[in-house]
Amino acid sequence: MHADKKTPRVRFAPSPTGYLHVGGARTALFNWLFARHTGGTFILRIEDTDFERSSAEMVTGILDGMRWLGMDWDEGPFYQSQRLDLYRATADKMLASGHAYFCFCTKDELEQRRAAATTSGQTPRYDGRCRKLSPEESARRRAAGEAATLRFAVPATGATRFDDAVFGALEFANEELEDFVLLRSDGIPTYHLSVVADDLDMGMTHIIRGADHISNTPKQVLQYQALGAPLPVFAHVPLILGPDKTRLSKRHGATSVTAYREMGIVPEAFRNFLGLLGWSPGAAGKTADGKDREIFSSDDLVQLFSLDGITRSNAVLDNDKLAWFNTEYIRAYPAERLLPLIEQEWRAAGFTPTRSAQEILAAIDLVKQRARSLKDFSTAFLAYFGDEFSFDPAAVAKFLSDVSVRALLAEMASRYAALEVFDEATTEQALRAFAEEKGMKAGALINGARVVLTGQAVAPSLFMVMVCLGQSRVVARLRAAQAIA
Repeated sequence: MHADKKTPRVRFAPSPTGYLHVGGARTALFNWLFARHTGGTFILRIEDTDFERSSAEMVTGILDGMRWLGMDWDEGPFYQSQRLDLYRATADKMLASGHAYFCFCTKDELEQRRAAATTSGQTPRYDGRCRKLSPEESARRRAAGEAATLRFAVPATGATRFDDAVFGALEFANEELEDFVLLRSDGIPTYHLSVVADDLDMGMTHIIRGADHISNTPKQVLQYQALGAPLPVFAHVPLILGPDKTRLSKRHGATSVTAYREMGIVPEAFRNFLGLLGWSPGAAGKTADGKDREIFSSDDLVQLFSLDGITRSNAVLDNDKLAWFNTEYIRAYPAERLLPLIEQEWRAAGFTPTRSAQEILAAIDLVKQRARSLKDFSTAFLAYFGDEFSFDPAAVAKFLSDVSVRALLAEMASRYAALEVFDEATTEQALRAFAEEKGMKAGALINGARVVLTGQAVAPSLFMVMVCLGQSRVVARLRAAQAIA
């Protein structure tokens, strides 16, 4: 049965040699969306056969990153380090059928030949000399304990073809493919062998991965053919580039999912942002007046996702765009939904709010319109949630440098303490009446009071802030105006 006639089974197969990268997260998301859209199965496989570079810490980081993004998996995680017998058995099948052979060339010999080929202007590649050994000679040398790798015997002529769901029909001349290694001399499989053995064993119907794997695909297609297995559907998604149109790297700033979480990005905003990197919903993603939509919930993405929407052109990571998504999601979230995310920021900052649950939710609703990041709630917005907060030195220098303003603010505290009704109208009336009485502009007191009450020069309407903080806090903070450093 052809792969695309089965219930889809897809996988995300990261290597735990680093944290979950933006590109890997996007690949995982596309696989997850495809599985959820089609009612298929999403499998998580950890490709950890690079024993020197793989680590349990990186595995934990990958799993945490996927959970943060809300990508649940149906099967796994499976670990390749626990499946070595499968790879060796798969290699034995190709050896027995004549599609693989033992290579006794040492690492030093191979390096010398590659260097010589480079010097002579030729493409450095394995010359296939051990392919000419008779089975009897190979067996004798193996029996004598001579170290050997197992190589795949690439056909000397012809081409390897496959259809890609994104890039269409692709063809590679076999003469351009060297006889690649399946098993190293220590019995550890290479990526080319383990990925095919796993994908066959796990019944993968679709292989959705980065376009940087296109050059690996003909080597894997040859193994499918050697094993008499039908091909899965391949779909190679475009790369993600930095703003300068070069391969995304650390010089472009944050590249791991963990880093974005630590920057205060809302998970759903990041998921929405990733989903539109190299994929478009087409006409289904337009508004009634024909404009392109940009905000898509997870349910929207699941409903609309298809391989047909994946573009061939590389995507560009735009952190300003991500910041826009983040602000939109923070503003749209109800306070109750934001609170657990904000509490994580407070715990990381060692901050404990000292206000009631109702007051906290009201304060979140007040300030979320000005938030660019969840970090704001553990930095610039702390004054709304407790009495331990810092003052922006620039704001103090600009609006509280005049000692007379400080003194007047402290004096004004008594007027607020005497109010029987404490709402926006009465607090504003009290300030303006006080300013008129003192023969000064109300703006100086408004700006100064904003800094005294919030520690910042910019905030929502001062009188909304006062009502949010409550009468006792406003009075106490105004009385302490002269003590601000």
